[in-house]
Amino acid sequence: MNEKFLKPYNPSETEDTLYKRWEESGFFNPDNLPSERSEPFSIIMPPPNANGSLHVGHALFITLEDLIIRYKRMRGYRTLWVPGADHAGFETQIVYEKKLEKEGRSRFKMDPQELYNEILAFTLENKSIMENQVRKLGASCDWSRERFTLEPEIVQEVQKTFKKMFDDGLVYRRKRPVNWCIKHQTSLSDVETISIERNDPLYYMTYGPFTLATVRPETKFGDTAIAVNPNDERYKDYVGKEIEIDTLIGTAKLTVIADEFVDPSFGTGVVKVTPAHDPHDFEMGLRHNLEAVEVIDQYGKLNERCGKYAGLKIAEARAVISEDLKKAGLLEKVDENYTHAVKTCFKCNTVIEPRLMDQWFVKMKPLAEKALEAVEQKKVDFIPDNYRKIFNHWMNTTLDWNISRQIVWGIKIPAKICDACEEGYADLNNSITTCKKCGKPVREDTDTFDTWFSSGQWPLLSLSYPEGKDMKTYYPTDVMETGYDLIFKWIPRMIIFGLYLVHDVPFKTVYLHGLVNDAHGKKMSKSKGNVINPLDVTEKYGTDALRMALIVGNTPGTDLALSEGKIKGYKYFANKVWNIARFVLTATEDLDKKSTPSYTKEDTILIEEFEKLLTDVTDDLDAYRIHLASEKVYHYIWHTFADVIIEESKSLLASSDEEVKTSRKYLLHHLFVESLKLLHPFMPFVTEEVWQALPERESDLLMVAPWPKH
Repeated sequence: MNEKFLKPYNPSETEDTLYKRWEESGFFNPDNLPSERSEPFSIIMPPPNANGSLHVGHALFITLEDLIIRYKRMRGYRTLWVPGADHAGFETQIVYEKKLEKEGRSRFKMDPQELYNEILAFTLENKSIMENQVRKLGASCDWSRERFTLEPEIVQEVQKTFKKMFDDGLVYRRKRPVNWCIKHQTSLSDVETISIERNDPLYYMTYGPFTLATVRPETKFGDTAIAVNPNDERYKDYVGKEIEIDTLIGTAKLTVIADEFVDPSFGTGVVKVTPAHDPHDFEMGLRHNLEAVEVIDQYGKLNERCGKYAGLKIAEARAVISEDLKKAGLLEKVDENYTHAVKTCFKCNTVIEPRLMDQWFVKMKPLAEKALEAVEQKKVDFIPDNYRKIFNHWMNTTLDWNISRQIVWGIKIPAKICDACEEGYADLNNSITTCKKCGKPVREDTDTFDTWFSSGQWPLLSLSYPEGKDMKTYYPTDVMETGYDLIFKWIPRMIIFGLYLVHDVPFKTVYLHGLVNDAHGKKMSKSKGNVINPLDVTEKYGTDALRMALIVGNTPGTDLALSEGKIKGYKYFANKVWNIARFVLTATEDLDKKSTPSYTKEDTILIEEFEKLLTDVTDDLDAYRIHLASEKVYHYIWHTFADVIIEESKSLLASSDEEVKTSRKYLLHHLFVESLKLLHPFMPFVTEEVWQALPERESDLLMVAPWPKH
């Protein structure tokens, strides 16, 4: 027996060596796999943001995807798992801005190119660290095909897509309301905002003959109409008439309009219309041909149109104006307990300020219709299936997508802008010098793409679209495994780009995992001190223990409560496998493993029971019931093989009945080898280390051993 089994299993002594051996074997690359493999199977890794270390959520998706790939590789598929890294646009710039703040610097005082170069160096350094952490978690991905979202070829293809969409009438530039973060000075898409419930004062103000309610008295200087519901009998005689109001800085005349959007039960049923500072008011303004008057600037301060209030920040202006309204007898009452939804920036929690800006938008309706049709035709399956309804709802209600970001870091929008007539042109080759509409000089657009514009094309780009050989072999991919929170941000964009660019969905199945919370189901955060660092616990308990803790009992689409105790428990399981190996290798040392075994009736029954387990586990893995498969393998090895079969074998191996002894030795050897294969996708390190100790084995590496026949 190998002497290493005389001491407990120590993953820290084996894992790095084993991973290096796997990687050097070349078998992560499907082109190098042994035997004939005609049927492809592919997964595109959701590219981690190259701006910091991996967290436990990354460990979950890497574990799930590696497990699927290892299983399919053993099943004889031509398996490709493409790794990648995302420049992550706005998120990475925010991370770097925090670094600048600690250094007493500001991005607003830096040359844009200097800032870009600094973030690039920072990102590439973190990318290298992140890749090594992915290796630590056992990811058997093809590093020779790794992609980064800022590679020149990828940037070029992303920009080509923009030009194609512009030419096809799917991208346009227009002045429309956008979500503006006054802290970070950029627009954001709807999925980059968070709606929070908040209590704010509701101010009931006098507007000529009306009393109306608003939470934003500071925008009154931008009002261009008064609106009521057309079915509200209380105000029908006012519709179409002009009224005069006191604005605190003079009088103004506003027309009363009737619009279905107005809720008669809100406040008094009368609302002020401020098209420049509310997206719903903007739509009303379009319907009624209203002027949009901006009274709040990009920094969240009242502008020169607000008279004596100019220069005040929003919160400060609200307090001052409400007090002045009260003094002027124009404030009837204040409801201090009004609860409503407020949009905030998803990174800094600053309240979003709607602004009218010339931006680039993607026309979503025609793209969404194709995506809905593909899902309806079951070209894409969702696990769990209830996310199909969520996807459909999102696609049915989607708004045009603002893809412009006023940040340095990211892929530049290849466009020219005419400031005179506000026209925009896609320009890949820097060939447009004058406006086609007015003939005046144009300038280069300095905005960058929303990061989801490039990552939405990731399944294509990572397979070297459009001409790469991998596109022909591996597209569409088989599984997109990612967090359920990306059902809005990423999944729809990948589907629409796949259908738009190559007329096919990018993947056949979407597997959605939940969040990883602490042992009490609370969100992990550094401030709470409840963060589990995946690299720390793998160093302490081994990667296999973390992987099992993340998988067992983790049903798709639901959040997981993870404790260090659970991880420690699976360290014991890894050691149990080690102890089983010691027993079986010792018991079968003298066994002629090349002879055809003859089993007793009792051992035949045990083989049949194992074969049923094998069928169940295989079926579960084929259907992506990973949580069930992992639990069945775990319980069989510990509670059936170790606790029952091995314990029973101790007396049988001491028997004088040679037939019984020989049968049992063959049984132990057979069940042990096949159990190692079953367990390998879940716990690759300990199983490979044990496999290497087998005196005779089907393949040099367990990683490419055939899955047990069933």
